[in-house]
Amino acid sequence: MFIKYLKFFLIALGISLVLLFGYYLIRSAFRPARYVRVVEWLRNAEAHPEWTVTAKESCESAPFIFPTDGYIGFIWDDSFRPGHRHTGLDIFGGKEPGITPIYAAYDGYLTRKTDWKSSVIIRIPSDPLNPGTQIWNYYTHMADPTGSSFIVDAFPPGIKEVFVKAGTLLGYQGNYSGNKDNPTGIHLHFSIVKDDGSGVFLNELQIKNTLDPSAYFNLPLNARNNRDQIPLCGQ
Repeated sequence: MFIKYLKFFLIALGISLVLLFGYYLIRSAFRPARYVRVVEWLRNAEAHPEWTVTAKESCESAPFIFPTDGYIGFIWDDSFRPGHRHTGLDIFGGKEPGITPIYAAYDGYLTRKTDWKSSVIIRIPSDPLNPGTQIWNYYTHMADPTGSSFIVDAFPPGIKEVFVKAGTLLGYQGNYSGNKDNPTGIHLHFSIVKDDGSGVFLNELQIKNTLDPSAYFNLPLNARNNRDQIPLCGQ
């Protein structure tokens, strides 16, 4: 009987080890060189100033300005785990929460829902790359882990359709995740969200509802094409 249970245990252990190995193998395949660099940046951002973009500047002919200072660590369609597809850009400022400013990347009309602690969205009536098509720019993680907001007082919860110029101060980078015990790294998440055709923005959590930001910043920001290049002007 003991031999029987030992054999069952060894088979179960072998299956578990194979599954565990497969999980880590698959997970590593979804983590290109960018993931390693983000970890390095979070540990010592001051060692890599050459990785950064500068807020309110733009690459030549790009319609959008950079909304914040920092390293564009994760880009559109990155995958952090099997089945996940990143819907925008994560720009890491390398400072403490509430320090690195965030600005509007383009002219538009700002809304902040009443329950949004760390987010605003800006409606752009005419897409600069597709005139006549409405799009939205979404900015989030502008709060500390407890939900204390870093959005400037000019944009309180519930505000709707306030016109802002490109370069308007919106708030500061934070690490709010909705779970105070599991904050994100300090960064801005920025995405370009599609309109549903009736003047309402679609669900930003689904990549099909967002646009590849590459052409808007004139940078390689699509993970399917950019496996490990650091997005910087002139490259």
